[in-house]
Amino acid sequence: MPKTAVATPAAPPDTALVRRARKVDRVLAETYPEATIELDFDDPFQLLVVTVLSAQTTDRRVNAVRPTLFAKYPDARAMAAAPREDLERIVGPLGFFRAKTESLLKLSAALVERYDGQVPPRLDDLVTLPGVGRKTANVVLGNGFGVPGITVDTHFGRLVRRLGWTTETDPVNVEHAVGALFPKRDWTMLSHHLIWHGRRICHAKKPACGACPVARLCPSYGEGPTDPELAAKLVKTQGPA
Repeated sequence: MPKTAVATPAAPPDTALVRRARKVDRVLAETYPEATIELDFDDPFQLLVVTVLSAQTTDRRVNAVRPTLFAKYPDARAMAAAPREDLERIVGPLGFFRAKTESLLKLSAALVERYDGQVPPRLDDLVTLPGVGRKTANVVLGNGFGVPGITVDTHFGRLVRRLGWTTETDPVNVEHAVGALFPKRDWTMLSHHLIWHGRRICHAKKPACGACPVARLCPSYGEGPTDPELAAKLVKTQGPA
């Protein structure tokens, strides 16, 4: 009989890397004690919708249209039956409004048909919904249901590579590599800490290295200005407009 292949277990992460990564997170937690998701929502359905809408726009723009959207269409059943042209008008300021309207209609219909209008609290179920990938699913799980998840957005991916935690570029591989460095209970807040840091200090084009609270722990220190005065001018006090 042929032998059954046995999967080789992944090697545990380097102990020094684990310690350094957790130290970075502790410092960022102290730096951003108010860190949380910057999208406004009242329930898991709203969170799912605003996360889908946040693609290729900013959280503040999504927050601006949220009251109008949910005043008219407060749940999946109402949104699934919404006139397409009305949804397009409401989400128009966010850009790509036709595609986003299509996503909302399909997503809401799927929730009604498969889950009686309720957002499922499981990753395997969420990723089957139209327009919902692992990033969106983890946002909803972590912030809507208290289920730990790592949100690999552009900020998160950039920072973990700059910090030397992983060289992976595929979001799923990044999620697994970084998840191995931290207790599961820390995953959601870790995501907030890194995303806040990426929006405020560790920018894509010119990071404010001279104002960075984790500079001594970062192997990429020097990619941006190291002079404290120059760096201070690059620091943002809140997420992007």
